[in-house]
Amino acid sequence: MFDHKKLGRTGISVAPLCLGGNVFGWTADQEQSFAVLDAYAAAGGNFIDTADSYIYQFPGNQPGQSETIIAEWLSARGNRDDIVVATKVGDHPERKGLAPANVEASVDDSLRRLGTDRIDLYYAHFDDESVSVEDVVTTFDGLVRAGKVRALGASNISPERLDAMLRFARQEGLAGFQVLQPQYNLVSRDTYEGERRDIVQREGLACVPYFALASGFLTGKYRPGRPVDNVRDMPGLAGGYADSERGIRVLAAMEEIASAHGVQLATVALAWVAQQPTVVAPIASARVVDQVPALAALADLRLSDAELRSLDAASA
Repeated sequence: MFDHKKLGRTGISVAPLCLGGNVFGWTADQEQSFAVLDAYAAAGGNFIDTADSYIYQFPGNQPGQSETIIAEWLSARGNRDDIVVATKVGDHPERKGLAPANVEASVDDSLRRLGTDRIDLYYAHFDDESVSVEDVVTTFDGLVRAGKVRALGASNISPERLDAMLRFARQEGLAGFQVLQPQYNLVSRDTYEGERRDIVQREGLACVPYFALASGFLTGKYRPGRPVDNVRDMPGLAGGYADSERGIRVLAAMEEIASAHGVQLATVALAWVAQQPTVVAPIASARVVDQVPALAALADLRLSDAELRSLDAASA
């Protein structure tokens, strides 16, 4: 069972694993999605991540379908008050960007799809540099003041803009971003380690990384020369790591550690992310309920300093 921890300075407590909702309605139908959500909740999980755009980019999908499935599950289980729901704004095909009017309309759309009166954590999904720092911060602050949102986060944003937004919010006494959701995993470290992590540490933010399993690569499913029949196997996603020297080294180091602990590769990958400075809860998704135990096992695996050094060296 998960022990919950503080989500930075938000006043919210969350499980050390955030369940990604990007597959709901895409590679997991409603029945499968409900089963995954039930298994996660049974392990003590209470932190679900989605977005208003999930996952329209793939044929046959509609934006917002993940939010809708989560809403139906919350209603069926009657557990809304027990669950921390995070969603995002800025990438919906009909509501792109962070213009104030767009954000204000988008939050109402998400509240309606989620069937709730508040969003626990609301992210700027992608930055929109056509909108001033002042307008972004003021608009998101207004959502908190209106009671529509409890806490704020940012995802794909440059260190310079993130720093400027945090400074402006502090200067004006406004609600600022308290959570950063960067891409971060054993084969993709440069996007976070460095300036972004420095800002998170300095400002006391919480880090909730996405692609913690590198879109499935770190489960060990993707290997050089091994074809995989998977809609997610495309250049730049899971299959993109399999032919890299770093990817091969990382899998070898993970296999040694997984064997020593009697766990799956996914558990090792998540444990490494979870034990990095500033990280509160990595995000991982499950298409079927059988994939949930390896994710939940994160709670029981504490990597030794030597094991962390081994993984660091392999992924350098």
